[in-house]
Amino acid sequence: MFPGGRAGLSVPLQTCRGRQSALQLHVDKQKKLRHVSSSSENMATPLSAAHVCRLAGRTVASLSARHRRAVSLPARRCYVSTSTGRNLQFRLDERTAHSSLDLFKKDTGIIYRMLGLDPSHVPNNPERFRDWAVVFGDEKISSGRHYWEVTVKKSQEFRLGVAEALMCRDECVGTNNSSWMFGYAQRKWFAMTSNKMVPVTLVGKPDRVGILLDYEAGVLGLVDIEKPRIIHSIRVQFKSHLCPAFGLWDGELLTHSGLVEPEGLK
Repeated sequence: MFPGGRAGLSVPLQTCRGRQSALQLHVDKQKKLRHVSSSSENMATPLSAAHVCRLAGRTVASLSARHRRAVSLPARRCYVSTSTGRNLQFRLDERTAHSSLDLFKKDTGIIYRMLGLDPSHVPNNPERFRDWAVVFGDEKISSGRHYWEVTVKKSQEFRLGVAEALMCRDECVGTNNSSWMFGYAQRKWFAMTSNKMVPVTLVGKPDRVGILLDYEAGVLGLVDIEKPRIIHSIRVQFKSHLCPAFGLWDGELLTHSGLVEPEGLK
């Protein structure tokens, strides 16, 4: 049902700031992953935020006050979902995309480039992620029940979910209390919420997966589209506008929105 791929809910590459040697970053990352894989085979309890940051090549101590504080972003030109009667449709917002991510297929897909653009060569705006390979959808969600799917191509490290529209851009999705993600890395899935990574078991590497968001019920679900069934749910009380959110550290992701929710999902 789920063909093989490279890694479970990903922990991002090291900071992609400036024109540091991308090759050296890649080598360092592989060393860290080999070290982590030997110590994380037996994860029966949630991982701490500190562990998440270490896997990402950054420690909690290394995050300055600038990285931890919330930021005030200007109003975004986005649609706001106010009804459960229409199917959520969105594109990826180039203004938020890290310089290592290229948008394609009319801004519905992203591809990771290890040798991405020099950050100084992309428009400097406060909505852009400059440290992490993250991009948001261009739709804000404040109510309703919504469903979309993502095709995964040649990726072993990625994250799918939602984040607050005004989330601090110095942080990575899945490592704070402003984002709720399902990640795949090291051939394992994780639910990432409240600064912890909780293993999601009995799931392989999919070519395509669904995401279900019920704003009022406070549910974010990872969906097996072949059954269909909800594989794992994150439950939280949403309080502000959300955007579809994506992290990618190799390969490609292609989003499919405007879809009707499969029958039988609860």
